[in-house]
Amino acid sequence: MSNTFGRLLRLTSWGESHGPAIGGVLDGCPAGIVISEQEMQKDLDRRRPGQSNITTMRDEPDAVKILSGVFEGKTTGAPIGFIIENKDKNSASYAKIKDIYRPGHADYTMDQKYGFRDWRGGGRTSARETAVRVAAGAVAKKIIDGVKITGYTVQIGEIKISGVDHAEIEKNLVRAPDAEAARKMIELIEKVRKDGDSVGGMVEVVVENAPAGLGAPVYGKLNADIASAMMGINAVKGVEIGSGFKCASMRGSEHNDQLESVNGKLRFKTNNAGGILGGISNGDRIVVRIAVKPTPSILIEQEAVNKNLENTRISVEGRHDPCICPRVVPVAEAMMALVLADHLLLQRTSQI
Repeated sequence: MSNTFGRLLRLTSWGESHGPAIGGVLDGCPAGIVISEQEMQKDLDRRRPGQSNITTMRDEPDAVKILSGVFEGKTTGAPIGFIIENKDKNSASYAKIKDIYRPGHADYTMDQKYGFRDWRGGGRTSARETAVRVAAGAVAKKIIDGVKITGYTVQIGEIKISGVDHAEIEKNLVRAPDAEAARKMIELIEKVRKDGDSVGGMVEVVVENAPAGLGAPVYGKLNADIASAMMGINAVKGVEIGSGFKCASMRGSEHNDQLESVNGKLRFKTNNAGGILGGISNGDRIVVRIAVKPTPSILIEQEAVNKNLENTRISVEGRHDPCICPRVVPVAEAMMALVLADHLLLQRTSQI
């Protein structure tokens, strides 16, 4: 089982959704980076369950404790170990369906892969693990100091934003940069929750002030690593960078980002490339969108099969998000930070 992400900056996560705790080890972080539990907690509070009436009612404080690698408020260069205890787990609702393969979950594939699985809340396949990524991402953001990463919800169901106002993102429950769209999104989520259903959406992550030169032209392309990081987030089914799938219907004369020199500085007139050319950042904004599937745990009864390959039906009880997008936003920001920090450290080996 692979539990490590990154090359020079390496995050190894551990723990299960309903185990005593989850945690991680972030290795390869340079010494002298100022970091605190409070800074990590700030991002964790944006991801944690139970933060509003449109998320899961599992009420986890997600309080992080740094165990190693930080002394007197600075990283020492040693592995940064940290732990987040699971305080509000309830495995009872899973016990009665532990032998049924739930639609949309990894129950069947985990059994096929390992011949055994932790059925309590999905074990390692649970989105609970993403709290570890958010905590590590807070450290990565300090490594890439000066680079701004902003994530937000751009679509839930058929409802899309019509503009981007960064001041609105943290003012509403869905983290949308459009107040009117956010209101409609919340109404939709409340409706699907009452119906015992769920709904998907789309999250966008924008990076400003990233230096040109990050990434590699063959293997280790920056866009490939970003796509891998985003696809590694639970429930993500698609990734677009720049113009994304829209480029399939464009001509070269439309898609090429023409260049100009302004006051001795190179500038791109458009940004269809999404800030990356030939696998290497070009200094423009990096723009990434991810498609998030509807939460598969729903109350509506569905057809299923048990471990004896007998047909059955299932209604998944418990505490689940009717839409995962608002909590995906800080996870996507964290994964972007981890990729950029890793590539920034790698870039230091590219030139003398």
